[in-house]
Amino acid sequence: MTDHSHAGLHSDAGARPGEHPGRARNPIVKVLDLAWLRFEKPDLERAETFAHAFGFSTAARTAEELWLRGVDAGPPCVLIRRGRRSRFVGPAFRADGAADLLRLAEAVGSRVEPLPDRLGGRRVGLTDPSGLRVDVVAETALSTALTGQPDRTFNFGHAVQRINRTQRPIREPARVQRLGHVVVQTTRYRRTLDWYLRHLGLIVSDFLYYPGQRDRGPVLGFLRCDRGSEPSDHHTLALTLGPSNRYLHSAYQVTDLDALAAGGEYLRDHGYRRSWGIGRHIQGSQIFDYWRDPDGFLVEHFSDGDMFDNTLAPGWAPMTASGLAQWGPPVSRDFLGVAPGRDALRELRAIATALRSDSEFDLHRLRGLMKVANS
Repeated sequence: MTDHSHAGLHSDAGARPGEHPGRARNPIVKVLDLAWLRFEKPDLERAETFAHAFGFSTAARTAEELWLRGVDAGPPCVLIRRGRRSRFVGPAFRADGAADLLRLAEAVGSRVEPLPDRLGGRRVGLTDPSGLRVDVVAETALSTALTGQPDRTFNFGHAVQRINRTQRPIREPARVQRLGHVVVQTTRYRRTLDWYLRHLGLIVSDFLYYPGQRDRGPVLGFLRCDRGSEPSDHHTLALTLGPSNRYLHSAYQVTDLDALAAGGEYLRDHGYRRSWGIGRHIQGSQIFDYWRDPDGFLVEHFSDGDMFDNTLAPGWAPMTASGLAQWGPPVSRDFLGVAPGRDALRELRAIATALRSDSEFDLHRLRGLMKVANS
């Protein structure tokens, strides 16, 4: 029997007349990439132990801070400061240079500030419409590359490249290469989306909308950096509408499926909890594997993602749970945030608050979300 469960979910269709164009006409600057993510956690020792099992290396460590890096040359991927509770502080995006920082600072009435000496460079501090702290940085210090996992030779079908040699991936941490993207939820989706397009020059790769609610506009956008003719990750930032403003997950590239799968076995052997995977997404095409760190943050290994230049217009597709992957296990309740526990209870309280406020998450949107969760 032919499976048609993914029919219409591949975003082959573009926008209809009058729908959101997915980019700003004259953005203030065009950032090049994510630089790093900032977190606060009470137990840096526990965070570092998980980070090494996940595939990070320690870039710097003090009594109050932990900086984590991948094997690629560049700044740290993750900056963690000791705090009373675990929380996501915000992302930093990399600008093209000092001139862009000055232009951005003048446009928003802010100022260019120096970063700590170990990071180097300068920053402009912003706050998005959801209240999230967003830094735009330039001229940061770049560490040299580390040794990564070796490239493997594959026999794809009849294209035989490996002869008289075996394939034996080692069950070890999947060595993170780089930070890929971050996903956040916002109660002010349209305002926040337009803010990132206007201030940072991001452009939309794909829009998703609740089934039957396309006329109300999208509720999820996958945003990439506009590097002109140079390809960029399908999404560097993803924004989704929800009853609270919160971090959903961040993603880190590894070399290939073998590294991802063997690294997952290593994490499982060491007692860590898989949230969802292994599978391949539809929007973005990444092979994925999601894990919960000891503080409850969702983190993703990914490989083989789509790369787009700035000529592609946004795709449009309905949002469904089954449409989150081309293949793999069914999406888990943990990944969807509906597994019983403190997080689900917190989100239920947020729903009650959102329905009494002027947020975009109203009763009609709640019905759409419930339809997605049950799809």
